[in-house]
Parts: sequence; C-alpha cells; structure tokens
Amino acid sequence: MSVVAIMSTIKSVETRHCDAGWRNYHFLRITTDEGVVGWSEYDENLGATGLTAVLEEMAPTLIGEPVEATERIRAELVGQARQSFTGVMAMAVGTIENALLDAKAKELGVPCVDLLGGAVREEIPVYWSHCGTYRVSRPEWYEPIETLEDVEALGEEVRDSQFSALKTNIFDFSGEEPTYWAPGFGQPFHPSLTIEDAQIRELRRYLEALRDGTGPDVDILLDLNYNAKPEGYIRILRELADFDLFWVEIDSPNAAALADVRHESPHPVSSCEALAPHEAFVPYLREQAMDVVIIDALWNGVFQSTKIASMADAHQLHVAPHNYYGHLATFMNAHLAAAVPNLRIMETDIDRIPWDDDLFTATPEYRDGKLQLPTEPGWGCEPDEAALERHPPDE
Repeated sequence: MSVVAIMSTIKSVETRHCDAGWRNYHFLRITTDEGVVGWSEYDENLGATGLTAVLEEMAPTLIGEPVEATERIRAELVGQARQSFTGVMAMAVGTIENALLDAKAKELGVPCVDLLGGAVREEIPVYWSHCGTYRVSRPEWYEPIETLEDVEALGEEVRDSQFSALKTNIFDFSGEEPTYWAPGFGQPFHPSLTIEDAQIRELRRYLEALRDGTGPDVDILLDLNYNAKPEGYIRILRELADFDLFWVEIDSPNAAALADVRHESPHPVSSCEALAPHEAFVPYLREQAMDVVIIDALWNGVFQSTKIASMADAHQLHVAPHNYYGHLATFMNAHLAAAVPNLRIMETDIDRIPWDDDLFTATPEYRDGKLQLPTEPGWGCEPDEAALERHPPDE
C-alpha cells in the first residue's frame, strides 16, 4: 500500500531586509497554511537592484500553490518570464525555489541536504574569501590594512585560525595608502581595463607578503574578476607563473576568450560565478573554458545548482559555491556543497560586521578550517526577525 504525503500550501510571500554595514541583507519569507516558514537569502548588490520588486510582483501567483511542487512552480514562473529570463528574473526564481526547499524540509523534519540526494560529506573544505579585500577597501567597517607588514600579519592570522586556503584580489601598496584595483566594477573608472607592468609587479609584492605570513601550507587563490581583457590576464598569469596559486578566478562574458586565457595559464582557472540560469553555463562547458565551475546557488536555486554541478561533472570539472553573503547564505551553500560529489572547495567570508551574528538564529561552525554541515531541519538557520527590526535597512 502506498502512502501519499499531502503537504501544505503557500499562504504568504514576503520580503525582509536589514542593515549590514556597507550593504543591506535581503530575505524571502514563505509561510504555509500550516504555519511553517521557509526562508531564503538573496542579494541586490552589484547590479541586482530591483530583485525585491520582481519577487513582490511574482508573490501573488504563488498563493495557494503546494509547497512540494517546486519544479512545477519553477516551470510556471519561467514561462511567465520567458522573454526576459535572465538577470533578476532568473535570480527571483532561484530565490523562491530556495525558500520552498527550506519549507518542504521543515515540514518533513529533515535537513535540506536530504532533499538533494543526501550528504556525501559532513565537513566542507572552505577558503577565507576577500582576505585583505574588505580590510583595505572598507576600513571603516573592518580592521584596516595599511602596509605590507599588515598583510604579512593577516597571512599569519589565517594560518593560526587553521584555514587551509584564502582568496584575495588585486592591490597596490606603492603609494601612501594601499589601493584596490577593480576597474571591472568601476573602482577606479578605467574602462579600457588595461593593466600596467608596474601594477602587476605590485600585485606580486602583495602576494609575496601574504605568502610570507601564511607559510607554505595555506593555499592562495587570486580573484581577477572582470578587471582585464584576455591580453591583460595573460600578462598577469605569465608574471605569476612561478607563484604557487591554487587557482586564478577570471570572469569573462565570452567563453571562447576565457578558454584562450585558460590555455595560456600556468594555474587552474575558475569562473562562472555570475551566470544564471543553468543554460548560461553551456557555452563555457562546451569550450572547456575553466577548470573549476563556480555556481551562485542564491541566483540559480540550490536544487538547480545540483543540476549545474552534474553538468560540470559530465565535463570532468569540479564546482565551487559562490558565497559572499550573510550567514543564511552560508548555511544554504553548505547543503549544496555537502550534496555534490564533485565539490572542489566552498567560499566563505570570515571578516564580518560587528552585529552580523545577531541577525541570525545560528552561525556557521568551523572546525579545523572546515565548515560543519548543519543537521537541523531545513537550512538550520533563519534570520532573527526581531534583530532585523533593530537594524532597519539603509535606504
């Protein structure tokens, strides 16, 4: 005799927001007719402005839908957005999927990873992301870094904290104050995206100071983002050919151009953090444009991200979750990282604003530099709504 579980239906769909220092945190709250609340975190930083408006426009179409019907709901939403299913439209669907997954897991009394096929690992290798980046570029919020001696001390801090890897960006310490080089994001405004030999030499000096602090046993990942053209990336990679790098992260809107860079690179190349939905990964996989596929599960949806990981696995590639958000996002990505066999490593931000931990009901647990998989029903973490009210969003 078969038993069919009848799950609840969606009663309300709401957004929540709070101040997180130099940005706001954003959350989607889906409540069922049984009073179960499913949460997901999303982000409106760096070009995703308007995502809240899209979610609130989609919300009425979800009322009355069964919580377990995540694939059907996704298909309906994709159909509604067919002619513009990229950018914030795709991100909105991923956000809804994630809140539904949390609600479904809570109703069943299981962690979300169980709905993704179960965990293949309970400890997740992570790297300390934006290591030095926030301290240089946002000294009003984090302990500032002013000299290469400070950089070396940061490397020692990472090593002593037992993290096995860190990721950093492009910096120049030749002036009176260190500068963050991110023209791909308009910091500074430099639309040609050229990089000069002197800047590349300064990048090497910075990385050498970091290595002096970490010692030989901490892996260093270098994030070049969108900050050059292929010619510039290749020049940087040649200058750093003898430097021990875990990977070099490069973003490019052109899969073939990225493949050309990868073929010239003495280091593994990671990419694709800004892609959504899953179809956007196809040209990069076809071109074998990277060694590691970075997946943003907040944008794509955690369940859909397992499918992207399978696409990567079919091309003999590892994956790495993109995660520079709040603690809820870290919990969400932990379930993805635990479920996919071809995980390489997971991103996590260690430098935090003073009230960050207060905004959530749980915080990530790191043991010997590894993130511990949550075992509570759902994601294992929620926003603390009272705390959100104490820190209203910066308009």
